[in-house]
Amino acid sequence: MDKMKKDVNQVREDIREVDYQIAELFEKRMKYAAELAQAKKEVGAPIYDKNREDEKLADITKNRSNPFIVKGLEEVFIQMMSISRKYQYHLVHQRDRYIENYFTEVPELERFPDTRVVYAGVPGSFTGMACEKFFGKDVDHYGVAKFKEVALALNDGDADYGVLPIENSSAGDVTGVYNILLENDVCIVGEVFVKVDHCLLGCPGSKIEEIHTVYSHPQGLMQCAPYLEKMGAEQISVENTAIAAEMIARKGDKKEAAIASRRAAELYGLDILEESINFDDANVTRFVILSKKRQYTETAGKISISFSLVHESGTLYNILSHFLYNDLNLSHIESVPLPDKQWEYRFYIDITGNLHDPAVRNALQGVRTEVADFKILGNY
Repeated sequence: MDKMKKDVNQVREDIREVDYQIAELFEKRMKYAAELAQAKKEVGAPIYDKNREDEKLADITKNRSNPFIVKGLEEVFIQMMSISRKYQYHLVHQRDRYIENYFTEVPELERFPDTRVVYAGVPGSFTGMACEKFFGKDVDHYGVAKFKEVALALNDGDADYGVLPIENSSAGDVTGVYNILLENDVCIVGEVFVKVDHCLLGCPGSKIEEIHTVYSHPQGLMQCAPYLEKMGAEQISVENTAIAAEMIARKGDKKEAAIASRRAAELYGLDILEESINFDDANVTRFVILSKKRQYTETAGKISISFSLVHESGTLYNILSHFLYNDLNLSHIESVPLPDKQWEYRFYIDITGNLHDPAVRNALQGVRTEVADFKILGNY
């Protein structure tokens, strides 16, 4: 046993000596990386050179027969080169004209007497409530039936700002909104949170036990799923919760009901058959404020970005580590498969910070050079 312990301790000592040598060599490598960064800056060469890094991996692993060693070396050097890039970005502080060309910092969002706001829904919808909460009830605002019509109104100049739901605390991201942000030249300039308290609404004189069909937005149906399962009624999706309420009032069928707000019941003369039917008492929806103008305020504290990645080992980690090395907090991440591209994904990420912060610019510059289809969705 003593001989075994001695052998283990000796091996550990040998490993410790090798680790110190690796640490010394790593520091030496970073010194050369700093020299390389300065040389690249002087000639205007990019920090990231994927072809060069691929050649490096092939050279390091050639003529090595042990598959485990080959895989290990690839992992070590992928991380080593990733760290080297981050160090170089940190040292050179290259001017990022992407942000300067596309975004303008302003003291506060522009508001004029004739400012007009468009939202998805009709009076009494939660999106309409979000609009009034952010802009005030006196702002000139109007509703449209579909989410994409909000972006179209902004593109056509019919409105200055738009309001869309993007995330619910119970049901997750709202389907289709991220695509609207990508496919249209709009920018997130603000956000507002609204507590969602769903009610079952029916025509005057309706009874719960006689209801056979319930209408609402898909998110409303999801947020009330346990209640609806017990009810056993047919569920039909419509564009908006308040649209469902307006439709029930117009049809006048006592066997149909809507899931919507108390405000919708008041506006459309419906009975509240049951209150607070969503399964989460802390049910909150986050709404984003959109604009054609790519602006961010001096006090903006959240940045939303989007990019796509191939499905390769370490790619997402290497991208997210840009935020780690710049001490930035990641508050949200969502992945969506890319159509017609198997195992490739688009990511939507929220980080804390402001576009004028050097650490933010450093991180985003690193991310932008190493991904595809990069877009800053807004700073708000």
